[in-house]
Amino acid sequence: MNWAIGKNGKILSLKDIPELSLNLLRDEIAMQCSKGNRTVLFFGTTDKVYAVMAEDENSRLLISSARITKDNVYPSLTKDFPALHVFERELYEDFGIVPEGHPWLKGIRYPFYRHHPEKTMETYPFFKMDGEEVHEVAVGPIHAGVIEPGHFRFMCQGENVYHLEIQLGYQHRGIERLFKGKRFQEPLAESVSGDSVIAHVTAYANSMESLAGIEPSRRSNAIRAIALEMERAGIHIGDLGALANDVAYLLGNAVYGATRTLVINSLLAICGSRFGRGLIRVGGVVYDIEPDKIHEIKKTLEKVSSDVILMSETMFSTPSVLSRFEQTGIVDTEKARQIGLVGPAGRASGLLPDVRSDHPFGMYRYSPIHKMTMSGGDVFARAYIRYLEITHSLDYVLEQLDNLPNDGIELKEIQKLAPDSFAVSMVEGWRGETVHAAITDKDGNIASYKIKDPSFHNWFGLAQAVRGNGISDFPLCNKSFNLSYCGNDL
Repeated sequence: MNWAIGKNGKILSLKDIPELSLNLLRDEIAMQCSKGNRTVLFFGTTDKVYAVMAEDENSRLLISSARITKDNVYPSLTKDFPALHVFERELYEDFGIVPEGHPWLKGIRYPFYRHHPEKTMETYPFFKMDGEEVHEVAVGPIHAGVIEPGHFRFMCQGENVYHLEIQLGYQHRGIERLFKGKRFQEPLAESVSGDSVIAHVTAYANSMESLAGIEPSRRSNAIRAIALEMERAGIHIGDLGALANDVAYLLGNAVYGATRTLVINSLLAICGSRFGRGLIRVGGVVYDIEPDKIHEIKKTLEKVSSDVILMSETMFSTPSVLSRFEQTGIVDTEKARQIGLVGPAGRASGLLPDVRSDHPFGMYRYSPIHKMTMSGGDVFARAYIRYLEITHSLDYVLEQLDNLPNDGIELKEIQKLAPDSFAVSMVEGWRGETVHAAITDKDGNIASYKIKDPSFHNWFGLAQAVRGNGISDFPLCNKSFNLSYCGNDL
């Protein structure tokens, strides 16, 4: 057997994970991809490469590894399975492992510890197109708006975009290395991507709890789920407002903006932070939701739900909005599958994966959530799926508030972490599949820590969405994905 069988949030002993040659591991990954299984992680440590594949229909994870040697070269997987392109580029950048035949070994982050220090952003050869009618438009990394740094280079004929190349890595922080050797790093996990605080700290807490062999109380898990769904609803509402603004639908921009504030202020009422900082800690949650707060939050979220439904049904039936949303920035189902889109962006293109349903964690094991997909793959679908998820998330929160378990929120204490172990924690954040993997040494200390933000998959989806569109549609396409720069840069 070349794969160990695991589950989301369950640990494996390192000795139970098969160790293959790099070429055999490559072939095994290809075989799993051919069966329709997804690559969740393909990453390196100081001495090994690990692969984690998702078998969604059975809620299983397949884990295998290969030893890193001096001259690691293997036939690239990217040509046959394009979703692997970012994983292979990262392995090459960090460890010099060469995916022979990879079409474009572009840097992912340009970390200070990269294997080839001479490969810098300044010397990177951007894709070029020849022709008298072709011109380049460069945007960023410093932008006119208050956004994170990233460089976008468009190849255009007139207004039409042939190709978009996205260069990130301007704020690489070495954040994965900061987890090594330490425990109780919740503030660090909350800072992986500032608009996904709950998703990342939940993934971190779940990974530590699995290594410690503890389970938070049912009430703690319910409060975590409430916070995660409130984060999802709040960000989605804000994104609908941003999309409305980009097509000059100012009514939608104003209403969604005010409505989002009600959601994040409800998080503030629970834990003192509008982004949920300080709420979730390893072993449970710090703050309970008392009966008077339950009443006020329910009253607020019922109004939010009513306002979102009224505003959305109005906006999505307005001709001027539809003329800009529909048939803009299309990523069809097959292309979405090939490049591995996750989260709402993937579900808007007809893909099914949703960690809450496929690999349930925390409260989702007891209160399941149902998948929602669309098939259009355009800006309209990516906007409308957010509307559907908002209403679904608010309904879920209201249901949990009505049925909070009564076993308390006392934090479970950690005595030690399991030695020589491997844990994968997957959470469905508002952008999609958020993954944290921890490996411990013989003393139970964190020897290696790996993070995957959904943006790691989806940035290439944005580049694909823009092709064949007018360059003036780029801001609209960009906001329909709303990806994280720092979540990619790590």
